[in-house]
Amino acid sequence: MEQTTSSRPSDFIRDIIEDDFKTNKHEGRVAVRFPPEPNGYLHIGHAKSVCLNFGIAAQYGGTCNLRMDDTDPSGESMEYVESIIRDIRWLGFEWGDRLFFASDYYERLYEYALQMIREGKAFVCELDVDEMREHRGSFTEPGRESPYRDRPVEENLALFQRMRAGEFEEGTHTLRAKVDMSSPNITMRDPIMYRIKKESHYRTENQWCIYPMYDFTHCLSDSLERITHSICTLEFENNRPLYDWFLEAVNADYRPQQIEFARLNLTYTVMSKRLLIELVEKKIVCGWDDPLMPSLAGMRRRGYTPAAIRDFCDRIGVAKNDSMIDMALLENCVRDDLNQTAPRVMAVLRPLRVVIDNYPDDGVEEFDCPYHPQNPDMGSRKVPFSKVLYIERDDFMEDPPKKFFRMAVGREVRLRYGYFVTCTDVVKDPSTGEVVEIHCTYDPETKSGFAPDGRKVKATIHWVSSAHSIPAEVRLYDRLFRVADPLEGGEDYVKHLNPDRLEVLMQCRVEPSLATAERESRYQFERLGYFCVDSVDSSVEGLVFNRTVTLRDSWAKIVGKGEV
Repeated sequence: MEQTTSSRPSDFIRDIIEDDFKTNKHEGRVAVRFPPEPNGYLHIGHAKSVCLNFGIAAQYGGTCNLRMDDTDPSGESMEYVESIIRDIRWLGFEWGDRLFFASDYYERLYEYALQMIREGKAFVCELDVDEMREHRGSFTEPGRESPYRDRPVEENLALFQRMRAGEFEEGTHTLRAKVDMSSPNITMRDPIMYRIKKESHYRTENQWCIYPMYDFTHCLSDSLERITHSICTLEFENNRPLYDWFLEAVNADYRPQQIEFARLNLTYTVMSKRLLIELVEKKIVCGWDDPLMPSLAGMRRRGYTPAAIRDFCDRIGVAKNDSMIDMALLENCVRDDLNQTAPRVMAVLRPLRVVIDNYPDDGVEEFDCPYHPQNPDMGSRKVPFSKVLYIERDDFMEDPPKKFFRMAVGREVRLRYGYFVTCTDVVKDPSTGEVVEIHCTYDPETKSGFAPDGRKVKATIHWVSSAHSIPAEVRLYDRLFRVADPLEGGEDYVKHLNPDRLEVLMQCRVEPSLATAERESRYQFERLGYFCVDSVDSSVEGLVFNRTVTLRDSWAKIVGKGEV
């Protein structure tokens, strides 16, 4: 197969593949797979592997299988299978008819196990969990062989068949491989191949009460699918000798090559599936699709785009050593994409009422406002203007400091796409002293945004019409944790939760063009950030927006990026 050219920078995995092309190691084939366990939703770390595997298949004209490594009925479900399929398709990848399940191979794996028993390479062990742990040894001491290791082949066969028949209770019998109890690699010390689990499997139901272990299943599934390069993360590096051992032990027709790369670690969140499940089960978040979660479902609901995630995975590249990637880089990728694709609209999150005293009481104008100043192909919309407006409360100060250039008493500012206005007076709540209303005058000669006499203003602020704007709920999401590494110093990560991770604003007003905004549609609220229509709670009766990212942060300043 002729490899394709690509502008993508090379990495050590692609170097291996290209060397294999030169030696015709796999007859010019490239066949990879993405093999998630269906016991949770995919997160941004999985996205790195998805992009890597499907990207390699596309680059070299190969194939990428999607396989559910469903070897443990505990916690696995069709809900997770469907979420995985949905998320990978959302990222922009397809696998055609190459959707597989490890459970499809259960009978074949059982036959492999019988073969190993017959050849004296596996035995039925009756040590319980604690006894097995005692026999395993440590990093400095070799393990001790099980007293059941030298059982006759026929006895092992009979016991294993009885295990399958359901005659034994959980934890009483396992099938173990005869490898090497003195190996410095603890993974090789007679690992378990099968254990008893009397639980219903989401696909095979109650056909089985013994289930193959991941290490035994994974390599043989790769072999059965004729995978050329079995790409996995670094935590499986110690398992590679066992991966190869099982393939040799069954004399597999096809022997893939396992290659490990560094997993993605992201600041201000946790990536362990166990901890993510805990966040969901303890209701610290409102589900797998909570926009605070690093799950792809949560990022999608928050407004992240597939293009931004793919760009992020390209930027961080593929390395051999683990590292921590700054969340700011991911957010910057999201900004870069939304800066080009998100329509601009006006919204006021903390409304302050403005009355233009010299504007007609029943007067209404419509300003033609572009959706994107640098992209006229995105078109424009009509925004109504009237006597009573709302502006951001932060855009007014009664006693401003020297460098505050927005609205203050006696100061002239420009309304975005509209007139120059000058604040003349304020109305306060008599009980609190808080400013609740501003009175202004406008200059009708400045509708073009410029004054005929050439005078200039130092600030332009956004606004919406009181009579025409639409109420909305806006959820301001921040980092899930307040420290970069919540697991530093131990696993008491909950104490590092960011108390300001979510602020809900109920009195927001948005321009009327958003009345028909579809779920998951994304916008830039001018001067405020990027926002997405919530896919779960938003409706025509009640608009809900999630803040995707702010307009700028420290990372954007470092790389010199900005929004238009």
